[in-house]
Amino acid sequence: MTKKRKHQEDFQKVKFKVGKKKPKLENATDTTFKTKAIQIPEQLKEDGVLPTQNRKLNIKDLLSQMHHYSPGVKHNALLGLKDLLSQYPFVIDAHLSNIISEVAAVFTDKDSGVRGAAVHLLQFLASKIRAEQIAPFFPLVSAHLSSAMTHISEGIQEDSLKVLDVLLEAYPALLTDRSIIFLKNFVELISHQQLSKRLKSREKLSWMLSVNPNRRVTSQQWRLNVLTRLKKFLQAVVDGSSEKEDEGLQEQKDSPRSVRNPICISWKVHANNQQHIQLFENGGLRPKMNSSFKLRSLASVMDSAGKGLSSAENLKGFIEIIIPLLIECWIEASLAQSAPILGNLLESESQQLMQQVLSIIHLLWKLTKQHDETYKMDLWLRVNYLVDFKHHFMRHFPYSLQETVKHKKKDSCRGNKYCMTSSNSVDHLLLNLTLCDIMVSLASTSTLQTDSDWLDMIRKFVTDTLQDGSKLNSKQVNRLLDVTWRLMQIQQNKVATEPLIKAVYTLYQQRNLLFPVRTLLLKFFSRVYQKEDLRTQRIRSRSKVLSRWLAGLPQQLALLGLRNPELSNQLIDIIHSAASRSNKELLQSLQATAARIYDPLDGALVLLPAEAQRRLVQLVYFLPRLPAGLLAALSRCCIMGRVSSELAATLIGILHMRSSFAGWKCQVQDNSVNDVDYFSFLFSTLIGFSREELTSLQAIRGKPHISQTQLSPVRLYLTDLDQFLHHWAVTEMICHSLSTIPSQSQCFDILQTGICKYLVGLVVIPDSTAGSVLCAINKLLDQACILSETLHKFLASCCYSLLYFLLTLDKEDAEHLQKRDVLWGSCISALALLPRLLRLMLQSLQVSRICQEELPVVAQLLRLLMQHGQLRSHMITNEFLVQQIIKDIMTLKSGEVQEQWLTDLHYCFNIYLASHPPGPGPINSVY
Repeated sequence: MTKKRKHQEDFQKVKFKVGKKKPKLENATDTTFKTKAIQIPEQLKEDGVLPTQNRKLNIKDLLSQMHHYSPGVKHNALLGLKDLLSQYPFVIDAHLSNIISEVAAVFTDKDSGVRGAAVHLLQFLASKIRAEQIAPFFPLVSAHLSSAMTHISEGIQEDSLKVLDVLLEAYPALLTDRSIIFLKNFVELISHQQLSKRLKSREKLSWMLSVNPNRRVTSQQWRLNVLTRLKKFLQAVVDGSSEKEDEGLQEQKDSPRSVRNPICISWKVHANNQQHIQLFENGGLRPKMNSSFKLRSLASVMDSAGKGLSSAENLKGFIEIIIPLLIECWIEASLAQSAPILGNLLESESQQLMQQVLSIIHLLWKLTKQHDETYKMDLWLRVNYLVDFKHHFMRHFPYSLQETVKHKKKDSCRGNKYCMTSSNSVDHLLLNLTLCDIMVSLASTSTLQTDSDWLDMIRKFVTDTLQDGSKLNSKQVNRLLDVTWRLMQIQQNKVATEPLIKAVYTLYQQRNLLFPVRTLLLKFFSRVYQKEDLRTQRIRSRSKVLSRWLAGLPQQLALLGLRNPELSNQLIDIIHSAASRSNKELLQSLQATAARIYDPLDGALVLLPAEAQRRLVQLVYFLPRLPAGLLAALSRCCIMGRVSSELAATLIGILHMRSSFAGWKCQVQDNSVNDVDYFSFLFSTLIGFSREELTSLQAIRGKPHISQTQLSPVRLYLTDLDQFLHHWAVTEMICHSLSTIPSQSQCFDILQTGICKYLVGLVVIPDSTAGSVLCAINKLLDQACILSETLHKFLASCCYSLLYFLLTLDKEDAEHLQKRDVLWGSCISALALLPRLLRLMLQSLQVSRICQEELPVVAQLLRLLMQHGQLRSHMITNEFLVQQIIKDIMTLKSGEVQEQWLTDLHYCFNIYLASHPPGPGPINSVY
């Protein structure tokens, strides 16, 4: 059999009949299946819910386009992102990580348009994202920024400075945490490394300024741009270091160990040797340990690179690199300025570049002051850089800059388009002052002889600038005063310091000075005065200019008033400090100006805020004399409510301590407070109203201001609640002062004379005045005091008028209801202390003269007087009078239905008076 035939036998074709289905094989696989739909509505809706911008692109679409190869697509994506995020700010929080990473990645994009759009978007994001939100992603941002600053492309380097501006403005603390990296980038932007030829070991690298002709700007303009950002960066470092120091001090203050335990001291008790005050060093804080060792904080465990410029090693290393480069920039700028080209911009650029050079050095000097070993750092700076600074910086000092001015055709320089004029205005002042500040920091008392040549130049420049009379801004004045203070510390003899103080005083005397400038000058003089006052008496030699300045402060305070409260507060602080040190010139001036300062209408005391008022009241203690006119003004200040009741009480206490009744064992100043004037002050303040005001009240009639009754000749003027409460608080302090006077009987006689002279005979009396008089009588009354009949009758009328007013108050009258307790207490106390007063008041209750409406009030008053425990014995003594009054009431009400108030009156009489031995019989017949 052939192979072909055998193959056909193995694979024979099966023939099927037409119309028959193919039979299933035994090993056939069932391929049928069923499906069901899965519902995922939230996932299907996700893309639809994301907000879109005007091109219908959401945040994911825009972020994905940031990876596109086309610059136009990326530029449009950045613009779309800004548009989307401005419309839907909540998207920023949801996609912050992706947004930051994508935007930072295009800092180094090749297309300038894309980089510009990225800067604009970053500026927008900085206003929306807080520092704590971006902090986790800031290492990525700083890495891309560092890559852009060190990029080979000049355009990317230029745009990196714009990114740096945005981050310095929004997140300075986050940026300065990586100061070492960015400072090296700054150096590389304007210079390049080369091996030093002087060192054979070729281990040390030096830096030299680089020139790139491919840039769009000149080399000087490029260095100016870089140094401007470097100055901003160092300023942020300095500010951050200062804030950390302040936070450390605050933590020390807030720590539990530093809590001060105040000692309550009563000076009156202490003056009488009844209270011993024990003083402790450091005011109860932890004792100061004079140790040369210093504990290392946890932050110091990190390496020097992590510390940044807070490490002395890193700071010295950066100074060694940057100072030579800055000196080279200075040399180029000074050469350009010494030979200016007519009409170009080199002069302006040179001025700005020189200013940036000095500003950077000044900031570096500030950073050196923040280290522990400041003296060693100052010595290192002087040894390494004083010679170069004198040679390059001080050679042409002071600097007068050139200005380019365009003139009109009719000008004398008509033939030239530009005319160069020498300017000696304040535009160049900051440059010279910054240089002065740098140089004087390198000098000291020990090097005075060596540095006398350039120090004299600086001293002359400072003096001339202060005396020039030009309008200076606060920044210039601040730098000027810093230099002046440093010069005064270097050479502390009066011959050298007096001209400087006189020059500052010349500037201080200028009119219309800005508030920040005036504040700086005040702080400077205050600092000089405190420094001078700390010297021992043996070597003290007061400056005449300083004494003249101090003597003029009270007059300035009186003139200033409320026009500038902050400046007034500063003046008050300085005056208080000098007065507490018994400065003779200031106290004489304060005495002469006191009447204007404490004027009750427009004086500083009544115009300034509460804290300033408190300091002014304290100044009263230091006044050499307190004449009658000043005491009258102070009394009006207490009465009018222009100062708080607590402050008025403080003033009364101070005047009491200045009087001869304070109980001092040491001798008080002669004639500082006259006794008659002091009593006049107390009585005027107790009354609460001036004679003119009391006279004007007599013409007022009727409700709602007057409360009157037919049984009393005294009508009450109803004061406002605030005025009443203020007067009552002052009254309590007046009564306390009166009660401490040794001879109470004489004090009472003076008070009685004053009341009879100024109050008796008045028809209308304020309710607060009536209550205050009763309160004072209650406080001073003792067995040795004898009241006149006139005073008895006046007090009886006041008592009944007050009681009638209190009993007729409406419940809805919430304002006057608050007076009830104090007025009722004063009346009851006076009636309990003076039985004669109660009898006179009962005798005045002639009910036959009153109308029917007042009868229930009289009945209620009698019922309350009988119920009162303190008055019960006195009421029993006056039982006949009470019986007569009740009889008269019954006579007037006879023939009518007996009302409830009359029933109550009968009941009280039977309970409290009728149970005692009966008096004459007429009243018994009534019952």
